[in-house]
This record gives sequence, C-alpha cells and structure tokens, in this order.
Amino acid sequence: MRLIPIFAVLLLIFGVAGSTDAAFRACAQGSVLRPTTAWRDGKFNIDVKGVVARSNIILQRPNLQREESMPLGNGRLGLGVWSQECFTAQLNRQDTLPKRLSPGQIVIPSLCKLTNAADFTGRLDLYNGDFVERGGGMTAVTYVDDQLDVMVVDVKGADPKVLQSAELRLWSPRKPEITVESDLGALAETWQDTNELGSTGLTFGSLTAITSDGENVHVEAISPLVVKITFRPHPDGSFRVFVASPAWRGGDVVGTAYSMLERAKKSGIQAHREWWNKLWEDVDLMRLTSSDHVAEYFENLRVIDLFTTVAESRDRFPGSQAGIGDLFSSYKDSHYWSPSAYWHWNLRMQVSANLGAGLSKFNEPYFNLYNDNLDNIAKWTKDHMGGRPGVCIPETMRFSGQGYENEFWLKTQGISCSEDSQPYFNARTVSTGAEVALWAWQQYQFTDSREFLETHYKLMRDAARFMLAYARHDAAGKLFTYPSNAHESNWDVVNPTTDVSAMRALFPVVIKAASTLKIDQDLVKELQAAIPSLPLLPERNPDQSALLREGDSHDHSIIANSYTPDALKHNEENIGLEPVWPYSLIGDDGPLHDVGVRTYLNRPNKNLADWSADPVQAARLGLASEVKKALVEITKTYQAAPSGLAQFTVPSEFYVEQVGIVADALQNALVQDYDDLLRIAPAWPKDWNVDGSVSIAHRGRVYVQISNGQINTVGIKAGDAQDLKMRNPWPGHNAKVIDASSKAMVEQSADAVFTVPMQSGKTYLIEPSDNTSTDLPFAPVSGAPANEPKRLGARTIGVEPSRQ
Repeated sequence: MRLIPIFAVLLLIFGVAGSTDAAFRACAQGSVLRPTTAWRDGKFNIDVKGVVARSNIILQRPNLQREESMPLGNGRLGLGVWSQECFTAQLNRQDTLPKRLSPGQIVIPSLCKLTNAADFTGRLDLYNGDFVERGGGMTAVTYVDDQLDVMVVDVKGADPKVLQSAELRLWSPRKPEITVESDLGALAETWQDTNELGSTGLTFGSLTAITSDGENVHVEAISPLVVKITFRPHPDGSFRVFVASPAWRGGDVVGTAYSMLERAKKSGIQAHREWWNKLWEDVDLMRLTSSDHVAEYFENLRVIDLFTTVAESRDRFPGSQAGIGDLFSSYKDSHYWSPSAYWHWNLRMQVSANLGAGLSKFNEPYFNLYNDNLDNIAKWTKDHMGGRPGVCIPETMRFSGQGYENEFWLKTQGISCSEDSQPYFNARTVSTGAEVALWAWQQYQFTDSREFLETHYKLMRDAARFMLAYARHDAAGKLFTYPSNAHESNWDVVNPTTDVSAMRALFPVVIKAASTLKIDQDLVKELQAAIPSLPLLPERNPDQSALLREGDSHDHSIIANSYTPDALKHNEENIGLEPVWPYSLIGDDGPLHDVGVRTYLNRPNKNLADWSADPVQAARLGLASEVKKALVEITKTYQAAPSGLAQFTVPSEFYVEQVGIVADALQNALVQDYDDLLRIAPAWPKDWNVDGSVSIAHRGRVYVQISNGQINTVGIKAGDAQDLKMRNPWPGHNAKVIDASSKAMVEQSADAVFTVPMQSGKTYLIEPSDNTSTDLPFAPVSGAPANEPKRLGARTIGVEPSRQ
C-alpha cells in the first residue's frame, strides 16, 4: 500500500521500526529496521490485548499495606485488594450515602500459603479486569462480576485436605444485623440521611453476603461484627469465595443475597473477562515509547485512568467525589472530604478525558448528577440567590442538589451558590452551571445524540438564564458580575475570569443548541443581544497588580484572575488559564494566543496539585515541552500509590483526578478538535514516539503515528457524514486525502487549513503529496505484557521487591 513518503525515516501508522516491542528496543538502541504499516484493506490493525497488557501492574512481592492495594470494580461495586492477613479486600459503593460507608472487608487467611510463598507474583490484569496472584503452587484471581454486584475470589491449587476459611467484617461503630442460614452469612444495615445540612431523610444502607462453592460449607457469627465461613476445596484443589453487595435500603436479606450469589456461581470468570475484552476493543489506545522510558510511564497511567473510569462509572452518580477514587478505598469508613458532596472542579478532567478516549458513555453518571437534581438546584437557586431564574449549580453540591459542604473539620459548614452566605471558598462561585452546560454540549458534539441534547438542554438553558440574571450593566453598558468568586482563589470580586469565560463560551453554545432544537427563540435573541456587552478578559502586566487600561500596550500582558486584581488569595489555582481550558477561548493560534502563553509561563501556581490542569492547558497552547515537564513534575509529587493513583498526603485515600489529567493532556497533545478545527500533534513532545488514536466530534476517530519527532501518517475514521476542517499536519507541503480502502484520491490541498470530505463509516489517510511514496510491509501494532514495575524517579507503578 502506498502510504508514506521516503523522507519519513521510520514508520507508519502504529509501528516504530517494525511494530513489535523488540523493534522498539532495537530502535532505542540505534538499530534501523525496515518500516511497516498497520493499515490493510482500509483497516487499522492493532493487537488490543497486547497493547493494553503493556500497562499491567506488576507485584514482585505481596502488597502488605493498605496503601499498596489494587483497584477493581464493575462501575457500581468497587474493591481495594491487598495482602494484609494474607488476603484482604474492602468493598465500596457510591450509594451508601451520605457517608459512603463501606459494605465491609473480606479476609481470607487460608491464602497465606500463596502470599507467603517465595515465588509470589501478582498482576493487575487490565485487559481482563482482574487481579491475579500466584505462589506456592496456588493461584487466586479476584474480580467483580461485570453484571452482578458480586466479588469473586477464584482459587486453584489448594490442598483438598486443608480446611479453608474466610471472614466478612465490619467495625465499630457500625451495627449490622447478622444473618446466618445454611451456607450463607450476611451483614445488613440501614440508616437515615438526617444528620447533615441538606439531609433528605431518605433511607440508605449496605448488605454484604458471603458464601463459597467449596465442600461442606459452614457459616457462623463469631462476633456482632464478623461472619466466618469454613469449607474444604474441591478434590481438584479449587474453590471460589463469593461476596455479594447490591444496592440496599432494606428488605429480604436472604432472598436478595441468594438470588445474586446463585447467578454469580453460574456466570463464571470467562463471561467476566469477555465483557472487559470487548470493552477494550472500543477504546482509543496510545502506545508510547521514549529512550528514557518516561513516555511508557505515562502510557501506563493513561490506561489506569481508562480502567478505573470503567470500574467506577456505571452507577447512577459518579463513583468519585472530591477527586477521590472512593470505590477503591482500603481505609474502612474514613473520608477526609465530605462523601455526601461532589466537587465539580475535581470531576471535569475525567469528563474531558473520557470524551477523547472513546468512553463518552461513562460520562452518564456525571450528567445524571446534575440533570436528575435540576429541580432541586433550581429551588436552591431561588432560595439562596435572590429568587433569580435558572440554575446556579453549586460548585460543591450534595448528592441531592443542595450547596452544602458538610466537612467534619469545619466549625461552620461551607455553602456554595449562596447570596446570603458569608464569603467562603465557593459561596459565590457562579460559573459552575455554565461549565456543566458546556460539557453537555461537548458530549452532544461527540455523540450526535439528539436525545441527549433534548434531555440536557434545559440545564444549558437554565445555566444561561442564571448568568444573564446575575450579571448587571455598568455605566458604559457592559455586563459585569459582582460579588462573585474567581473559583476558590479570590472571593467576592468583580468580573472573575471564570465568569467572563463562562459567559463568552456559554452564550454562543446555547444559541446553537436552541437553534438545533428550534426552540426558545426569545432566549436566543436575548443572548445575541448580550454578547456584544460581555466584558473582556482582565489583563495586567506580570510585575504589576493594576489592570491594563484602554490604550495600554498588551505586548507583555497576562490574564488576571478578575477585575479586582489585588484581592486576597485563598487557594493555589491558575484562574488566568481557565479561558484556555476548560472554556476553550484561547488555543495554539489566534489573537489571544500570545497572552495565553505569557499567562501560562507566568502562572503563580506551577504544578501544585494533583488536579492541576497545567499539562492540559500547555497542550491547548501548543507548548510541547511544557506538557512533558508538567506531567513529570505533578506525577513525581503526587502519584504515591503503586496502583498509579495519587495521594495528597501519605497515607491517604486514593485520588483518580491526576490520572484523568494525564489522560486528557496526552490526548490534547496528540489531537485537538474542540473548536471545529482538527489539529494533529499540536503539542506532542518531540522525543516521545506514539502510535495512537483519539476520538473526535461526531463519532469520529483519528489515528496518528509519530517517530523521531516526525508525523508520519494520519488516519481518520469518519463517524457521521460531516466534512472536517483540518490543519495541514505538514506545513509547507501539499497534503492529500486518500480513501484508505479504495486508495483513490479524495482531496488535495496546499492550504494551511483544508476540508476533508467525509462519508459516514469510511476511513481516510492523510499524507504529504509532494513526495514519492513507497510500499511498506504490513505489521499490526503489537505489545508484550508488562513483566516488572515501572519507575519514574521515586515513584512506581507496581510493587518492587523489598529492599534490605
């Protein structure tokens, strides 16, 4: 197939010098192998299993500490699994509100032979969605059934003559009811949501039931908090332990548990693995390499993000709150941040990363959180924001739509979206509703689901109505907001950059949405009339607090946090970069690009939190070296857990927000399509090789291969039949568009930006047209499973041998 110009030294789509791990190593050592192509008959060929397995998490010794636990889940029921007492797993759900109480821990002391063995090895198998441990002739595979909320431990190699045991435990001050019947033991508990501001009075609870398919199962309660089962393995040395933990608000313990456990016994591990294998086939994968192996580390973190996203995001509401991976906790009922409230700032990176990874359906819990509570949010807005119309979505919002932040360590509880509150971190953060609305528009753009737009348009409309109602006109006729927070950084200022960005981004989008649905023309006219009156982004010089005045030079300016630039600082955020991401008002070109770059380089808080959007914003600005630098520095500071997840303090709960930032930054560095202009490798680090795909708007997908700093080939799979405006990946060269199946020329252009005519479902190759092409041998993208932990400075993914 004629695909690549001779001057491109190595490679084609998805292969560096041969597309195998051996070829990558040879390339890194200076060998030059003949380039290959992964395209055949219009199809891109990739060994999905092999590429995902490159990111498996390897344990070279037992993970004895809870800080070393491995995450598992089916999107509703999650686990943290580690080797304390030979085997311990904590079960977690998001619907055990308001405290997100754990359904319990499972301990299997009879697995000591395995975990104490000299030849112990462990592997979090990301492709199969399970945790595999081997040692002493035994194997234990732990997983959560994809359809049933049942944890399974599948053991082989046990001595049939040795009695086995497993315990289901809770802890004080929990007060479960214990059920022991035949081969089933259960702990069940219910409680009411009555003790916090914003309490609903609703009943919540947890149910956990344990059994085994071993021989002669016996169950007993050994304390008010512990149920124990004993049994013998089957004659072949195998047995399984099953632990069910469904949603629970009371009812028939035995009937509910037995029904679920019997179905799980019939389901088996193969069905579970097939579900995960099928899921990976639809995900955008990115294979990274670099001579120092730093790129491989971030490839691993991105796959962990995809894995944990699926493992926590199939319930009604998000599994994560405050950026914490609650479903993977190993800390009993301990939570630092109030588990009843969601923090939008710590969810947004996950929403964005899911879009680019082809996982948009896993954003549904995020949108449910706000859409299902829309009436409650509207009532909150009327009650706390002066009766204004529309919705002020609380930045920190209880699961039931109220803006209360019930932290145990606060003397006075925090309130969001409240005109009558004392100044506080999010008391008057009024831009959250606009940002949620903008993510809803992005979700619609990616999926082209009119049903989704119709469902979520009311939120978009009401967010715009509130911003119109909150803003006032100054003497010159310009709109302004006051008092309003620049998120958590500055309180009660004039025209925070978040508000200015929100209105400038939201109003045109709501106009588009209303026009698409052919409704609300009066609102459209009101928004159109408001746009010319919107304030400009505030600017100042880096060494001065005063804002630029009319007529001042903008040659050295940066974006300020608000029109009150000397306001007291309360948090370490980079509000001046919000127009870059998530509001997408500034990119890697255009009239505001230079001020955006200066703002980035002069930002006050550099890589200071695991939620820091620095690498994403660097990618949007086209700053390739800054993308790499920010990723490395944030990871070295915060990624403390061997599972690849972050921790703010050590030890602490596990945070999923950092891997979300990693995934989103890598995707934005490779492909951008946020403003109807496709950019290829706008900020890709020059010393990183990549073979990857990224999902784009209208159900499309872009494949990019880069080696030795050169873009070799670009492939585009059309989703819906919409022409695509594209920046020429090879400035100064003509570009041609080829039908990847028929090899026919579709388009040829010398322009810096050209249009690709798209037909639904077809795949196209983009390549320079003013150079001679050559045929290349076919080789699919492949990968070998990881066999050891990865290291980045003092950080590791995986568990290394103990150091003497």
